Amino acid sequence: MKSIKQKENEAYEKMKAKFGYKNKMAAPRLLKVVINSGTGSGIKKDKDRNDLVMDRLAKITGQKASTRMSKKSIATFKLRQGEPIGVVVTLRGFRMYSFLDKLLNIAIPRTKDFRGISSNGVDNMGNLTFSVREHTIFPETVDEELRDIFGMAITLVATTKNREEALVFFNLLGIPFKKEEPDHNAKA
Repeated sequence: MKSIKQKENEAYEKMKAKFGYKNKMAAPRLLKVVINSGTGSGIKKDKDRNDLVMDRLAKITGQKASTRMSKKSIATFKLRQGEPIGVVVTLRGFRMYSFLDKLLNIAIPRTKDFRGISSNGVDNMGNLTFSVREHTIFPETVDEELRDIFGMAITLVATTKNREEALVFFNLLGIPFKKEEPDHNAKA
């Protein structure tokens, strides 16, 4: 089975004819993977919620997470400036590739009723963002921890120039996108 790093290197050969790359440095590559988990409303009930999420993200990613604070007060949400509202981990290099290998080959196949990642998650800048509802799909989580399940948003940041190029690149990396079903109500 090929790793993400090997697939990324082979993407140049497969994409150069379609996009007209002159050399390998023009081909898209992954820059970083950002994993976010919001703990906004949960922190009011449990003061140790951020520590719990930080600890579990550190086990999953192999890197310590950092806390994000609110930038301004919002009375409607009972939020004060400087309160912790989330946790983020930014992965680059070896940790990024090993996390993606684990995500695509181990974690996503363990997801219940998984039908693919929506291609709508690719933005015009060429980055892919999708969510994972339960952190328990990762093998590092122990069955004892099933009482405090949280979700996370995963963003793959690439050097692609547009959405079309990004879709081809992420397909070559092995991202399991949803199969587009034909619209049976459309007139031919």
